This record gives sequence, structure tokens and C-alpha cells, in this order.
Amino acid sequence: MEFDFPEELKQLRDTARDFLTDRCPASVARRVIDEALTHDAGLWREMAGMGWLSATIPEQHGGLGLGPLAVCVLAEEIGRAIAPVPFASSVYLATEALLQFGSPQQQRDFLPKLADGSSIGTVAISERVGPLVPEQFDTVFADGYVDGEKVAVADGTIADFAIVAGRCASGGPALFLVDLSDAAIKRVPQDTIDPSRGHATFRFETCPAELLPGAIGGTAIRNMIDRAAVMMAFEQIGVASSALEMACTHGKERFAFGRPIGSFQAIKHKLADVYVALELARSNSFYGAWALESGGDELPLAAATSRVAACEAGWMATKENIQTYGGMGFTWELDCHLYYRRAELLRLALGSTREWKRRLMRAYRAQQNYDDAAAAGEAR
Repeated sequence: MEFDFPEELKQLRDTARDFLTDRCPASVARRVIDEALTHDAGLWREMAGMGWLSATIPEQHGGLGLGPLAVCVLAEEIGRAIAPVPFASSVYLATEALLQFGSPQQQRDFLPKLADGSSIGTVAISERVGPLVPEQFDTVFADGYVDGEKVAVADGTIADFAIVAGRCASGGPALFLVDLSDAAIKRVPQDTIDPSRGHATFRFETCPAELLPGAIGGTAIRNMIDRAAVMMAFEQIGVASSALEMACTHGKERFAFGRPIGSFQAIKHKLADVYVALELARSNSFYGAWALESGGDELPLAAATSRVAACEAGWMATKENIQTYGGMGFTWELDCHLYYRRAELLRLALGSTREWKRRLMRAYRAQQNYDDAAAAGEAR
């Protein structure tokens, strides 16, 4: 399979990198943490003004209509800059859920606000420790109201509405749209490893909600998560790329025994391992981007492959960056921990790596069975 981004998206990538290099150095994430802010509101407005938030939204709803590949390109640059903005929750998840499963009226009501940044969306999925199994959700929707609790909701402290994963009282899993300004919702801030991306616990007590008509059944919820996983994999690649560059730069500039430490096998071999993991993740994420664009049946396999490889690369790169800096790497004053925090947060954002490895094996077996059946059909 040959795949690469079109030239116009490469130009978008270069523009985004130049903007974020100038506007969002690591000190921006540090300031958000030090000042206990929820996000960089000014940066978010600038992203909206450049059309980044509306990349996949059709033109009739105020968007650019560029498709999911544009989000993948932007996600990598946002990861490189560890930008403290609600891009993942509002764009990968809420916007995509509305585009895929929302009614025409829901799309008219919410997509224009997402496009111009006047409204921030999120998706509330997790309920407890353990695998994300839609058929086992405790959050229940009945007669236009939802009851239950969701934990670790990304950007839950600032979101204006949420797409909530739960189950219908009279049926199976589904997605519901909830206005978070309703008094029947209690939002409790939740500490995470990365304070530059706020999280919250949601408690719904007979809260008004709307069913997303296209998202009835566990398959729809898994599809939403798979699409977000591919986009998030590119953000993870961005974080890993910056961490590796930081480590390589230090390895060239830091001298010991009269030589740059990067010339020592103990340093250069492990950074070479990080490079291999990063390139493997990039290759797998390109596979995921192809599956997103083609809309074929390989998305579950491609998403799991992208996710597992990106989680490994992000963890390796940010961990080894700290080790390369030695004792300095563990200090608050150095930026190493900022990249490690973001990598670890993203590694848990859509379920654990162990869970995604299980999904990968299930998707691989399903794809093998499909290919075997297709081959048998051709033989007949």
C-alpha cells in the first residue's frame, strides 16, 4: 500500500508548525500548569480563526470540509508543541461524533459553534477501571433523561456540551448529547498526570439528553473511538518527535570526558531504538489515516495498530529523553516532564495500551477470517 498526504496538506502542516513554533513553545504549557489555568484561551481563539477547529466540518455548517486527513496533520503539530488546548476532545471526538451520528438538526445546532470555537465539546466514555465495553455501561438513557457517572472526561471543566456513551433502558449501547449548563449535572475537577489538560467527573441526575440517532449500538461507539484513536496517534507521534529531538540536541551539546555524550553507545543506541519505534508508529498511523480516508472495513485493525505503536513510541521517547538529561531530566525546571506528562495522558485517553492490544488481536483475527472467506469465494 502506497500512501502519503496530498501536497496541500503538507503545506498546511508546514504552516501549522511555523505558527506553533512561534506561538506555543513549551513555556506555554508550563504557564498553564503554574497558573492553574484550564487551557490557553488565546491560542484556542487563534486556532479557530485559522480554521483548524473546522477542518472536517462541511462548508454549509461554517467549516472548511477538508476531511479527516487534515485533522491528522494538525494533530501531529499540536502534539509537537504540547499545546494546552481542548483540540482532542472537541475535534477528534465531539465533532466527529456529530458528523458521523448526529441528526441534521443536531448538526445545524452544534457544528457551526464548534467550527468558530464559540462552543467546546467533549465525549464522556469511561466509568470505571477496566476495558471500555459499551454493552456494560451503567449510565442509562430513558424517556429523554440520562442518569449515571462518567470519570476522566477530557476538558470536562470547560466543555459546553458532551456526547455521552451509555445504554438505553429499553435497548443496547448508544450516544446521547447533553447540554452541560443544565443544573442536573455535577462537574467535579479530577487530577491527572498532565494538569495542562483539565479533566472532570460528571454526575448526571435525571439530566435532559438527546439521542444521537445514528449511534445506536456498540459498533457505532467503537467506530467513534477508532476514528479518534487514529487522529490521536498522530498527536502522540508529534509528542514523541519533539522529545526525541530534544534528547538528540542535548546529546550533541552535553560533554563528558571531553566528548559529547551522544557519542557514547549507552546514549546513541537507546535513541536509535526510539527512532525505530517512532518510525514504526508513523508508518502504522499512515495506515490508520488511509483507513479513515478510504472508509473501508479495515478501520478497527488500522486504528488498533496505530494506537498501540503510537503509545509505545510516545512512552519510549519521553522516558528516554528524561534519561538522556540524567539527574537534570527529573527536575521541574527542565521541560522533559511536560512531554512525558502529555505522552502518558494520551496513552490512557481512550483506554489502556493493554486493552488496545486485545482489540488489535481481535481485529486481526476478524480481518484474517474476512480475507480467508473472500479468497474462498474467489476460488469458487
